[in-house]
Amino acid sequence: MLDGCKSLYSLEDKHRKTFKPLRQEHLPRILNRYPHVSHLDLSFCPRINDNSLTVISNICKDSLRSIDLSRSRFFSYNGLMSLALNCKNLVDIDLSNATELRDAAAAAVAEAKNLERLWLGRCKLITDMGIGCIVVSIRIRSLDLSYLPITNKCLPSILKLQNLEDLVLEGCFGIDDDSLTALKHGCKSLKTLDLSSCQNIGHVGLSSLISGAGVLELPTLAYGSPVTLALANSLKNLSICNLSK
Repeated sequence: MLDGCKSLYSLEDKHRKTFKPLRQEHLPRILNRYPHVSHLDLSFCPRINDNSLTVISNICKDSLRSIDLSRSRFFSYNGLMSLALNCKNLVDIDLSNATELRDAAAAAVAEAKNLERLWLGRCKLITDMGIGCIVVSIRIRSLDLSYLPITNKCLPSILKLQNLEDLVLEGCFGIDDDSLTALKHGCKSLKTLDLSSCQNIGHVGLSSLISGAGVLELPTLAYGSPVTLALANSLKNLSICNLSK
C-alpha cells in the first residue's frame, strides 16, 4: 500500500503541469517538487517580487509557458527580465493590475520572444513608449491594453502585429476616431476589438473601421458614446456587435 502511494506521488511530481499556490514562501520547495509545471497561477500570491520571479525562472526554465501575476504589484524590470530570458517558451503573461510597472518593465516583457497573449489591464504607468517596445514580439495574438494612458502614437506599432486577433482598448481615453482610421489600414487578422468606455469614439471612426474591418467578427462598444442614428447606421454592416458587458 505504501509503495503504491509513493508511486502515485512520483507520477504526480513528474506529470503535474498546472499549479496555483496559496502562499509564495513555499514556491522554491513546491517548484522543485514539480519541475515540469507549465502553467503557474499566482493570483493568490499578492506579494510576488523580483526575487520570487528569479526563483521561478531559474527552476521552471523552458517548461513554463503561462504565468498569472494579475494580483501582484511588487515586481519590476529585473524580475520580468529574468522571467523572459530564462523561460523562453512563455506564451501567456498576465500582468493585469500591476499599477507600478513602467515602460522599462514593458521593455523586459519584449524579451519574451514567443509571447502570444499578454494582459496589461490597468498598468497605468505604461505609455506609448512601453507598448512600442512590447509589440516587437510579432507572434502576439491577444493583447489587453485596457485603461492604459496610450494615444494614437502607439497604434502604428500595434498595426505591425500581423497575427493579432484580439485587441482590448477598453477605457483607453486617448483613443479617438483618428485611431480607428489608422486601425482600418492594418491588423487584417483582427477578429475581436473591445472599445468599451472609449468616450472619444463616434460614428465617424466606427464607419471608417468597419469599412476596412477585414475578418473583424465582434466589436464591443459598451459604455461608449451615446447611441445615435448616425452611430447605428455605421454599425449596420456588422452581423454582430456587443453594446453591453
